[in-house]
Amino acid sequence: MADKIQNAYETSKNIYDDVLTQRNIFSKLYIKLFWSGTAVFTENKWSSLKTAHMNSTIVEYIEGIEVIKAFGRAGTSYEKYAKAILDYKKFVVKWLSSTWITMKMTFALFPSTLLGTLPVGLYLTMHGLLTISQLVLAVMLSMSMVTSFAKIEVFSENLREMQYNIESIQDFLTMKELPEPSVYANINSYDVKLENVHFSYTGEEKDEVLHGIDLTIPAGSFTALVGPSGGGKSTVARLISRFWDVTSGSITIGGVNIKEIPLSQLSEMVSFVTQDNFLFRCSIMENIRLGNPAASDEEVKEAARKACCQEFIEKLPQGYDTPAGEAGKQLSGGEKQRIAIARMMLKNAPIVILDEATAFTDPENENKIQKSIEELTKGKTLLVIAHRLSTIRDADLILVMKDGDIIEQGRHEELLAAGGFYANLYNSQFEDVVA
Repeated sequence: MADKIQNAYETSKNIYDDVLTQRNIFSKLYIKLFWSGTAVFTENKWSSLKTAHMNSTIVEYIEGIEVIKAFGRAGTSYEKYAKAILDYKKFVVKWLSSTWITMKMTFALFPSTLLGTLPVGLYLTMHGLLTISQLVLAVMLSMSMVTSFAKIEVFSENLREMQYNIESIQDFLTMKELPEPSVYANINSYDVKLENVHFSYTGEEKDEVLHGIDLTIPAGSFTALVGPSGGGKSTVARLISRFWDVTSGSITIGGVNIKEIPLSQLSEMVSFVTQDNFLFRCSIMENIRLGNPAASDEEVKEAARKACCQEFIEKLPQGYDTPAGEAGKQLSGGEKQRIAIARMMLKNAPIVILDEATAFTDPENENKIQKSIEELTKGKTLLVIAHRLSTIRDADLILVMKDGDIIEQGRHEELLAAGGFYANLYNSQFEDVVA
C-alpha cells in the first residue's frame, strides 16, 4: 500500500512537471479560446486548493506521528494521508486529461500557419503584389509569431495566478481589526469590572459562551476563577486582555472601558501566563527578556531564579544563550511554563492573569513558584484560573463558573460552609483531608 501511494504521488508529480511547460505554451492558449478567463482562474484556484490540502495533510501526519502511534491510530491516519495524495493524483490526471486532446490539436495546428501563409504569399507574389523579400519576411513572421503569442498567454496566465495569490493575501489584510484610540487613557487605579458581559466566538446568540457575567476585581486583590472545563474561565481572562471584544456588556479597568485604552497601553498593564506557553526562536535569555526588553542580563537571571528556572537553564549546552528551538526539544512542559512565569515576573505589570500557570510544574517547584508569585503580586490585581484548589484557598474572592455563568462566589471557608458545587469539588480533591 505504501509503495502504491508513493508511486502515485511521484507519478502525478512527474506528469504535472513534464507537461506543465508544454501546457503553458500551447494548451493554455487553446483554453483561452474556448473558456472564459474566469474559468481558467477558477481552475488555477482549485488546483492551488488541492495542493494546499495535500501539503497540510502530509504535514499534519508527520507532526502528529507520536500521538498517532500512542493511540494506535496509525491505520486510520495513514488512510487519510493516502487519500489526500490519491485525490491529488486523480485531480492532476483529470485536469490534464481535459486538455490533452486539445493540446495535441494545438501542437498540430500552430505549425499550420505556414501552410496558410506560404500559398497566399506565393499567389500575391505571382501577381506582383509582394516582392520576394516581403514573402520571405511574411513566412518568417508567421513562424515566429506563434512563440510570441504563446509567451503573451503564459504572461496573462501568470497574472491570473498572481490575482489568486493577491486575493488569498487580501483575506488576511482585510480581516476586521479591533478599534483602538490613538491617545493613551488616564488610568488611576487597576480594579477590573465586568458588567453584563455576553460573548460568542461567532457573534451568534445561539453560540454564546458567556451569559451576562458581572464581576468586580478590586485593585490589589487576589481573585480566583474555578469550575469545570468549558465553563468560560479562560474566555473571561482573554476578554480582560482584549484578545476579542465582548458581544455585549462592558469591561473596565480603573473605570475606563478597555475599548478606549490603546492595545499597547493595555498590554503594558496586563501580564498573562497561560498553561500552553510558546518559546520564540531566540535564546532563552531573550525569551525571558520579552517581558521587559530594557531589562539587564542580571535582571533576567533574577527573574529566572524566582521562577525556579536557573537550575535547568544552566544545564543546557549554552546556558541562557541556548536557542529556544534547540532547548525546546530538551525542556519539559513544566520547564517551559516556568520560563513563561519568569517572563511575567520580569514584566512586573500591575494586573496579573494566571491561567493554570503552574499546571505542569512538579510539586516541589510549585511551592517555590507560588511563594515567588505571592511575593511578586503583592499590591497587584491578581486573577488566577485554577483546577487545583489548594493553590487558591487564600484568595480574597473565589468565583465558581459553570456553563458560562457564575454560580457561586465567596471566600474559601464560606463556600465550603455553603456545601454547594465548590464544596463538592474541593472534597473530591481532598477526600483524605476533609471528613
